[in-house]
Amino acid sequence: MSAENSPIKPSISQNNIQPVADFENQDALIKHVDITIVESEQRANGTLHIRDHYTVYLIDVKVTDPEYKQLQTMINRIWRRYTEFEQIHDYLQVTYPHVVIPPLPEKRIIYAWRKCDTTDPEFIERRRAGLENFLLRVASHPQLCFDDQFINFLQQEHDWRETITDSGYILQAENKLKSLSVSIRLQKPDPEIDGVKSYGKQLEANLGNFLYTRSKIIEKNYALCKLHANYGKLFSEWSVIEKEMGDGLQKAGHYFDSIAVSIESIAEDEEQLADQLKEYLFYAAALQHVCANHEALQRNLENANDTLTNRIAERGRAATGNSGLMARIFGTTEPDIVRDQNTRALDAKIVADTRALEKARTDLEEFRKKACIEIEYFQRQKDKDLHESLVNFIALQVKAAKKNLQAWTQIKECLQNMP
Repeated sequence: MSAENSPIKPSISQNNIQPVADFENQDALIKHVDITIVESEQRANGTLHIRDHYTVYLIDVKVTDPEYKQLQTMINRIWRRYTEFEQIHDYLQVTYPHVVIPPLPEKRIIYAWRKCDTTDPEFIERRRAGLENFLLRVASHPQLCFDDQFINFLQQEHDWRETITDSGYILQAENKLKSLSVSIRLQKPDPEIDGVKSYGKQLEANLGNFLYTRSKIIEKNYALCKLHANYGKLFSEWSVIEKEMGDGLQKAGHYFDSIAVSIESIAEDEEQLADQLKEYLFYAAALQHVCANHEALQRNLENANDTLTNRIAERGRAATGNSGLMARIFGTTEPDIVRDQNTRALDAKIVADTRALEKARTDLEEFRKKACIEIEYFQRQKDKDLHESLVNFIALQVKAAKKNLQAWTQIKECLQNMP
């Protein structure tokens, strides 16, 4: 997406060009280490579990910068389950609410075009690649990559779950979930953030529709290509009874078989490209999550402002002694000393409410400033990645069409050259 079509208004985007450039030039863990997930392994569950096996992934971390001392060892290998990846992802999402957190690959298969479950070796391999991509995304982020819990995730073999649980993120996540689950109707929504939220929904819908359509097309195309094997069998059997045309029919049969076989590699390559698009399907949800966090802070500001306004009005009534219905009907009955005590108590509350309002305003302004840089950073990354993925997807379709056209041309030549 070009800058002029960005969901971020020009006033924000232009102001953030230098901050984003500075942001991208900051130090990151990926500049000092190589991170790969080298293999996966299935392990047996206990007898009380529903599933017999679970999958673990071997993370390999090699320090490439001899001067880098933050990791304990130069080479480290550690096994992690998908559920542990979920824990570090959720922790980062709670701890850095202004960041568009890199998403995990799908836990369960979505937009599938043929039967496959989470224990299928092909799915496990694609998930391995997706988890590795998640680690690389986090390791490339100047703030996320140096978080202590993420560093521990890469190298702490024992008691890591206990360590991250002790950070208190689960309670924070539960409180935030309750806050975000409440329908928010803001008095004055931020138009720029509203635009980003709307864009996130549209991006999610468009990618979802693309992946759905793609799954239906590859399902039909796969079945159609496989049907060509019937032609191959027919022509090969036919060639046996023909003396003059036998060679031509047999060669044509081989080319029909090649059409049936070639769809396997095409489908595999297409699945990898679909996974890249799925990443941004989940990224769209992460983008909306940042907007929801902004809305929650803005609601806090509006509530703080309403509280202060009501408190000032209450103080005005207390100062005149007209705080109750009977007092308004029969006149003020409160002694001056009581009225003074009430107003002093309300003055103290007004001071506290004013501080709460200023804090809420500062929190919102700081969040918005950070979030806008993160959103612009995400926008640049998205434009580059989606452009590359879509171009590669179209190139793959062209390649498949050319290969099939070549096979049909060769079949035609075989038949034309028969005596």
